[in-house]
Amino acid sequence: MPAILNIYAKGLVFDTMVALFFSAAYSLYLLLLPQKWNNTLVNRIITFTCFYIVVLIVMFSFFAELAFWDEFESRFNFIAVDYLIYTFEVINNINQSYPLPWLISSMVLLTSLVFFIFYKKKIFLQSFQSDTPLKKRFLLTGSVLTFTLAGYFLVSNSWADSGNNRYQNELSKAGIFSFFAAFKNNELNYYDFYAKEEESEAFAITQKQLQEPLIQFVNGNNSLRRIVTNPGQAVRPNVILVTIESFSAEYMHHFGNDQHITPILDSLANCAVLFTNMYATGTRTVRGMEALSLCVPPTPGNSIVRRKDNVHLHTVGSIFRKAGYSTTFFYGGDGFFDNMNNFFGNNGFDITDNGERLLPNERLATTRTTIPAQAIHFKNAWGICDEDLYDAVIRHADTQYSHQRPFFDFVMTTSNHRPFTYPSGKIDIPSGSGREGAVKYTDYAIGEFLKKIQSKPWFNNTVIIFVADHCASSAGKNEINVSKYHIPCLVYNLKNDTLKTISQQCSQIDLFPTLLGLLHWQYETSWYGQDVLLPTYQSRAWLATYQKLGYLQHDTLAVLSPQQQVGVFKLDKQTDDLLSIPADRQLIKKTIATYQTAYYLYKTGGMKE
Repeated sequence: MPAILNIYAKGLVFDTMVALFFSAAYSLYLLLLPQKWNNTLVNRIITFTCFYIVVLIVMFSFFAELAFWDEFESRFNFIAVDYLIYTFEVINNINQSYPLPWLISSMVLLTSLVFFIFYKKKIFLQSFQSDTPLKKRFLLTGSVLTFTLAGYFLVSNSWADSGNNRYQNELSKAGIFSFFAAFKNNELNYYDFYAKEEESEAFAITQKQLQEPLIQFVNGNNSLRRIVTNPGQAVRPNVILVTIESFSAEYMHHFGNDQHITPILDSLANCAVLFTNMYATGTRTVRGMEALSLCVPPTPGNSIVRRKDNVHLHTVGSIFRKAGYSTTFFYGGDGFFDNMNNFFGNNGFDITDNGERLLPNERLATTRTTIPAQAIHFKNAWGICDEDLYDAVIRHADTQYSHQRPFFDFVMTTSNHRPFTYPSGKIDIPSGSGREGAVKYTDYAIGEFLKKIQSKPWFNNTVIIFVADHCASSAGKNEINVSKYHIPCLVYNLKNDTLKTISQQCSQIDLFPTLLGLLHWQYETSWYGQDVLLPTYQSRAWLATYQKLGYLQHDTLAVLSPQQQVGVFKLDKQTDDLLSIPADRQLIKKTIATYQTAYYLYKTGGMKE
């Protein structure tokens, strides 16, 4: 009985909040509506329409929750939000799984029935014929808005998760409230939906994977904090990391492309350190930023870049700042997008972007600089062209050099993105004609950037890295299409005359541990990334969608899915097919351990500086 009362009590609170959210806007409308317009045709149409839409939303939520619970035994969570992102696949799946015409007809019929009952009961008429004094209207609207705002800030969906029985916790929630909470929080709880190991066992497995002759763990259990000691004399060049938007390895001639759209990068690959077997961790820019800045596997749901409690983390920038470097994030667009400025600005990076908007909740602990209008020669919906962005990077480098301060720059480009427009007359493919043109202009802009900086006094002591954030498309035969995670990575101007190619299978998260190994740095970290050049390194990579968490080891892929599902597949590299094979228990344990511990460390503050 106490459990049932708890479910209904919490459920009443959540349902009340949903009712308040729906009522707040209409209440404000009634306050602003002149009393003499109360019984007009316009007000009747607006009221009828709003009422019908709200009831239809409630009906849709009811039917959708039944189907969602049947599959996931849960109220709406980030999987439901994910469904909005993959609309085409989801609609087809629903259409094949459920009698969609009947469901839609039922929703419309029930909504019409509710509307008809309200109309016959003359409930609408009471509103249209009311004559409420302005003072009372202010009081009523003020009360509704006050309770709505109070609920928004005080009632959290996690309040329902305090019990030990997950079914009771889920039943006490409201579907619509849970949906918007998931949309806001952008995550799935690993412990509720994925296969698990004992916490101590998971950390023991992960520590064993990370064990190397040059490291020493310092915090014991449930921690990956360790000191990395690379032998040799440390060198401290400036580092410019250029993260190229949507740049698949398949665009380069080095990886089989015969369109000759990357002549600069292909030429660069002959004199730079080239990673030939690197994989992105995800399919979005923020996932690439997470991997490159935090060196951790992806956690289910959205990237840490877009989540709450993502400040003061132990980033790549943390290592450089402790060594006396300035750290700056450059973005060709407006950095409010995808929470980029908030993430980088509150993790020690100064910001340089093309935008003046500041979100109400955006409080940056560092300096934000807007690229001046006179320095912009071309821009589209996503931001300024890459050439203009690189010019901003050069101006900043000149300033840092004049102050005799080494710098680490994290640069995020935008030109290789739809609508694929760029300055005319630069390349032989017309602007806006498609992806190939955007790729070729991206490559051209890199060439112009390198031409300009080679005469700079700081160039000889600067390492420039070119790496993709993710591939141009993740669509394919499988939910995790391995070939669509293969990205290029080049480390240019590194003073190493012998090393040219790194062929080990690896992840974006291994880039900086490998670079710092080549630079002979000693540092403290809790990263998952490793120096792939060490003889003890074991090839592997993490590939994930919002829901599916993959661990690739050579040509074998283990995949964790919601509902504690685990699958193991053999990859056919010629066709990119995945063939289901018997479970490899050791591989599965490694997969679970890394994803589980990464989620644990993020949620418990273990990724903080």
